[in-house]
Amino acid sequence: MSRLLTRTLFVLPGFLWLASLAQAQSFVLELPRPSQHAIVAQRIGITDVTINYHRPLVNNRKVWGGLVPYGQVWRAGANENTVIEFSTPVTVEGQPLPAGRYGLHMLPGENEWTVIFSRNSTSWGSFTYDQKEDALRVTVKPQAAEMHEALTYDFADPKADSTVATLEWEKLAVPFKISVNVNQVMDDSLHRQLRGLAQYTWMSWDDAANYLLASKSNLDEALKYANTSIDNEDRYDNEITKSAVLKALGRKDEAQAAEDKALALASPLQVHIFARGLQGQGQQDRAFQIFRVNAQKHPDQWFIHSGLARISCSQGDFAAAAKEMKLALAGAPDNQKTYVEGLVKRLEAKEDINK
Repeated sequence: MSRLLTRTLFVLPGFLWLASLAQAQSFVLELPRPSQHAIVAQRIGITDVTINYHRPLVNNRKVWGGLVPYGQVWRAGANENTVIEFSTPVTVEGQPLPAGRYGLHMLPGENEWTVIFSRNSTSWGSFTYDQKEDALRVTVKPQAAEMHEALTYDFADPKADSTVATLEWEKLAVPFKISVNVNQVMDDSLHRQLRGLAQYTWMSWDDAANYLLASKSNLDEALKYANTSIDNEDRYDNEITKSAVLKALGRKDEAQAAEDKALALASPLQVHIFARGLQGQGQQDRAFQIFRVNAQKHPDQWFIHSGLARISCSQGDFAAAAKEMKLALAGAPDNQKTYVEGLVKRLEAKEDINK
């Protein structure tokens, strides 16, 4: 069959839209398309949301109720299916949707739109759309927007557990909220990750415990992770993590025991940094006590003089404090000298460096 005859067959009744399509592109060659391809993505926690679409132009046409009729399912873009993909389970407008790849279609109305997530994501447009393949439908309200010549998808109002995906074209915006149960997703992810090579290092379990501690979620699991880290290798790092988790659980005596053990395992610099952290928490007396003990055990370390300077400063003895800080400056590494010089100047000006 000749190529001419083959192309002629494409304009038989029922295939007229393909003839129009053939004028704009080739089924054999890759050529520029009037509706350009775009991809946008947003991460929520560790969940990736991606929208893959083509961008038709207004081009002086009546879009809503014209080019895009009301009451008819629309591909929400141009050319192949607009595709939205979620790497983990999500909720859309409060309705659950499993992880996966979906054809994104919309049913426009003058006052209300239906956003459709189809399990079929490989079709051309909405011509073969089948409602039986819907994974989810949600209803949303369109909004007035600034002019967008090219159809655009964007993510707005990002929060720790949600974002708002928005279609914008001409002077209309169609938003739909996507939310993630970040704590559940992270619990599942940590369990998977810690069954791999990560399980054989203390750091992985310690990182997991610290994540749960920082997110204030599943503290009992955080304690298990801290203990497993210690079982791998007992260190200052994981003992201090364990202490913090126990404090968060309200188990003060056990927390203090873990803190004491951590400080016994710590290097002199780790002890100093821990005491500085206490100062940041307003626990000055406890910090000064630790500075003194550290000075008794390790008098030759440069940062020991910094700690002693802070003690003298708290007592109003700025001359002694400046003297100690100058000793710290003499032994400080190059990357710390500028900072320590600043502390010396502040002390010479009788400024409280503990504030």
